[in-house]
Amino acid sequence: MWVEEIDEFFKGYLPYYVLIVLPLFIIISPINPIHASHEFPVYRMQHFDLHGVPYGSRSASVNLEARSLLNWKALRHCVVSKMKDLTIDQFRDIRTKAGALLTIVPNDLANLSKEEKQHFLSLESAMISQDVPIPIYFIKDSPEFEEIYTEITENSAVNDLKKSATEALFSSVAANGYQIVISPGTPNLKKDIKITTIQGQLVANNLKDEKISTIAIIAHYDSFGIAPELSFGADSNGSGVAVLFELIRIFSDLYEDPKTHGKANIIFLLTGGGKINFMGSKKWLEDQLDSLDGSIVQDSAFVMCLDTLGNSDSLYMHVSKPPKEGTAPHSFYKELKNAGEHKLNGSVEGVHKKINLADDILAWEHERYSIRRLPAFTLSTVKNYRDNSRNTILDVKDSLNVDRLVKNTRIIAEALASQIHNISNKSIIGKAFDVDRHHIESWLELIAKQPRSTQLLSSKDNYLLKAFKDYFDKNLQDTKVYYSSPDKRDPEYQFYDITQSVVNIYSVKPAVFDLFLTIAIVIYLAVIYLCVQKFSMLYVVACSLTSKNKCN
Repeated sequence: MWVEEIDEFFKGYLPYYVLIVLPLFIIISPINPIHASHEFPVYRMQHFDLHGVPYGSRSASVNLEARSLLNWKALRHCVVSKMKDLTIDQFRDIRTKAGALLTIVPNDLANLSKEEKQHFLSLESAMISQDVPIPIYFIKDSPEFEEIYTEITENSAVNDLKKSATEALFSSVAANGYQIVISPGTPNLKKDIKITTIQGQLVANNLKDEKISTIAIIAHYDSFGIAPELSFGADSNGSGVAVLFELIRIFSDLYEDPKTHGKANIIFLLTGGGKINFMGSKKWLEDQLDSLDGSIVQDSAFVMCLDTLGNSDSLYMHVSKPPKEGTAPHSFYKELKNAGEHKLNGSVEGVHKKINLADDILAWEHERYSIRRLPAFTLSTVKNYRDNSRNTILDVKDSLNVDRLVKNTRIIAEALASQIHNISNKSIIGKAFDVDRHHIESWLELIAKQPRSTQLLSSKDNYLLKAFKDYFDKNLQDTKVYYSSPDKRDPEYQFYDITQSVVNIYSVKPAVFDLFLTIAIVIYLAVIYLCVQKFSMLYVVACSLTSKNKCN
């Protein structure tokens, strides 16, 4: 008889349960499948080799449980932290003991406090100073991700406040966790790397067949930061490029007029690989000085490099050897001080630093030329070459003081015009040939709106490099393009792909929840099994209880 009751249940009630009751349970379930998965763009840490030394993160794939700085413990955890909360010591600990690191970067980098900026600079320097075996990614802050981060942090805080192990266990069972999944594949060496260097010149009139001096003006266009895709380099060295283009505009106009045509040849050089030990300049120099046709800079009066010109109100002339009295570099320094301190109320100072040939990394671009015994110097608003502001993701356009950059451009242009035309007591710049603020801002807008880490510009087809080349063609003569590639047998530098990816974040229960759920299912199945096996006994008991209720 009890068999017939079971058969009646399956025929009568089970279909209604499957079609109505079960969907209702799914609908009212507190876990929303739509909110259980999230997707965000992420930016991978630098990954390159320079002079055989590895730098940056060597891994890319992540499939780990998300934990905060407060409660991560093992390699199975991906640490999620805001950059302002991460200390150098914590990073070093994570580097060797955690599985991965996902760092949150603020959207408004320009308005950080002075203390926060200094912390960012120190942390970036520490992170990139060595190779890191684990994957490290950066994610921009957003309201959606902030909710996830808050829940991860609050779960950690709650667990820390529990008074007993039992309470902590039940809390972990009830809490929701997150799984971090990034699947970009294995990083591979980039092939067909081409670092582009663009050259153009203005030629002096030689009416009397005299020996004409040559001045070279150089700026590198790439940037550097802890993540290639976040390295916009508005000041270093977007400002140097903008000043170079403004000098091209001013002096191309001057050289068009016979009355103001200069008495010196000017070579303008836009180099690549500036952030990887100035490889563009190195290759260009080798092509120039080692060629049989002779070099256009071999007998140059001086080589002037432009680097980070919007950092401060002081302008520094960095040299490897103090210029001697009567030389062109010394004369230019006097013109620079005259223009800066007497005409435009600026500050100009000379900084001497010897080249340490034992170091693999050069401090300034002019050192490439000084090594080849060319008179060279770098103009910068940064006094110490170790200043971390030259290599940071904080270097965005909103943080650049354009007024300061315009003023420094005017000082440089005034000194250069005085040097070329030999008119120290008069001023050419500021009249018909004044510095154009709009022109500088336009170039800054173009340059600083895209990341310019060297590996991102290592293709001939980059639109920014085409814009540079077009401007050289329009304003200068004899424009040439040089390409530098790493040696295949003994490469000085190597880049790896995967600079950005997508992170999928899944809402999951912790492993202890699976344990409790398994135990509950086992108990449930055991009860069902016993009920089926002892159904006749249960039926008799039920009938007896029913009959007693009827009797009462």
